[in-house]
This record gives sequence, C-alpha cells and structure tokens, in this order.
Amino acid sequence: MPEPEETTLAAKPVALSKIIYGQLMEPPQANVYGTVHGGEIMKLVDTAAGSAAIKHAGRICVTASVDRMDFIAPVHVGEFLHVRASVNYVHRTSMEVGVRVDAEVLVTGSTRHVASAYVILVALDEAGRHVTVPALLAESDDERRRMAAGAERYRLRREQRTRAAR
Repeated sequence: MPEPEETTLAAKPVALSKIIYGQLMEPPQANVYGTVHGGEIMKLVDTAAGSAAIKHAGRICVTASVDRMDFIAPVHVGEFLHVRASVNYVHRTSMEVGVRVDAEVLVTGSTRHVASAYVILVALDEAGRHVTVPALLAESDDERRRMAAGAERYRLRREQRTRAAR
C-alpha cells in the first residue's frame, strides 16, 4: 500500500469527536431468552466508533480492528442503549476510539454499564488510501490518562504484530 499523504493538520480536542448514540432494543434483536444478541451491540459500537473517528479525521474512516470488546451485563428487550464514543489516541493514519454502552430501563430510569470496547479505525481518502489525521488534544486529566493508555495499547498491538510476522 502506498505511503499516506503527509500534511500538517491542526490538533483537535477530544471533545470534538464525542458521539452519543442511542437505540431501543426490540424483539428482532434478541434471542429466545429475551436478551439482545452480542452482534447487535457490536454493530452499535462500530457505528458510534466510526462516527467519532469521522468527526475527528474529517474523512471517511473504516474499522481496522477491535482491540477489545467486553460484555459486562446482559441487555434485555425494552431497554434503551446509550452508546458513547470518543477518540482516545491518534497515530499517523489510525485512531483508537473508546466506546461505552449503558442500558437504561426507561420506566424507572435506572442504568447500568453493559459493554465497553476499543475500536481501531483508519482514515481514507477518496481513492481508499490511508491519510494522515489530526493530532489529538487532551484537555482534562481523564483525557490525558485515556490518551496515555491508548498509546500503550498501540505499542502493544504493534509489538504483537511484529512477533506474529516472524
């Protein structure tokens, strides 16, 4: 694959990439036990992650990998899912997006954390080539912590790919 175009882009704050997405869970999304299929939740996670990456990059972005997807609690038909995503870390052409999913029982307002994921996306130009994305500007201690953790996960992924290539 050709090298990505090199440009100097202004850094963007994490806040500009934030996405809040929601959807009511209905019977077609569930199994015979009334719990939502993990794949349905994964699709929502991928949609939110892609949206956050596109907002940050200002370009079409595609999912390259899911570094981690944890299902913490079951989701039931009738619950409303709140999916929150934002860019954690930026490399040259790729971004790690952190996604958190909470389920809300609408009649009571009670919520619980049900899933989390780290999704890696790559920005593309109109010809499908990787393009440079803006640097990420962390403005809070939490954003700086998330950025440092994302940088470490990037290092570990790269190390793992190097070992696998041997």
